[in-house]
Amino acid sequence: MTGPHFTPRTLSFLRALRRNNNRDWFNANRHRYEEHVRGPMVALVERLAIDLPAITPDLLAEPKRSIYRIHRDTRFSPDKTPYKTHVAAILPHRDLPKHEGAGLYVHVALDAVYIGGGLYRPQPRQVGRLREHIAAHHRQLRAIVEAPSFRRVFGELSGDRLRRIPRGYPPDHPAAHLLRLKQYLAGCAYDPSYATRPQFYRSLLRHFALLAPLVSYLNGPLTTPEALMETALVGAQARRAGGTRNDRQ
Repeated sequence: MTGPHFTPRTLSFLRALRRNNNRDWFNANRHRYEEHVRGPMVALVERLAIDLPAITPDLLAEPKRSIYRIHRDTRFSPDKTPYKTHVAAILPHRDLPKHEGAGLYVHVALDAVYIGGGLYRPQPRQVGRLREHIAAHHRQLRAIVEAPSFRRVFGELSGDRLRRIPRGYPPDHPAAHLLRLKQYLAGCAYDPSYATRPQFYRSLLRHFALLAPLVSYLNGPLTTPEALMETALVGAQARRAGGTRNDRQ
């Protein structure tokens, strides 16, 4: 089975963009971006919308929501170049805000193709729920991330972590190293040409199938009726306070 993939022209455009990262050049070459960068990613996400439910039905593959915009958020960065030199997409949980649930992720950049999954930026209230879930069900998580097939492709579960076990848990808890995590991430990188191979999509699906149990485990405590209600209330409060920041990632 072959499927959507990128081409050498994708990488050629990204290299040219790195050399000419300004609005005049980009506007003059926007057609190349649409055809060789965004177009293949749209095709990939649309195909994932068909195939993903068999792997993990709770995640959403939708170009408008999944594909990150090419424009950089320069408001708080010393780097004022206006465009990213990679193309990326996330497959988020359909019932949670885009970055408040575990999901799957892929990007194509000049240095590497990255395929990963997990929970990158959980809210403090979510971290508490996750730690309670891990403390009570750590054997299930360890079975996922210590499986030989998972370890062979992704290595260990990674992410920022506390120096000490969080308050309320004994120092000798059998899942102490997992409870210290503030992020829950797994991924692997390949040479940029990996994305241009006809077998790329098939390989991507295999990676996502390995990551799906981790994503499902992490979303479990975040999608209970109580957790979803709390998320909805927090979102409503943010909107009343002036709205949430536009997603510029």
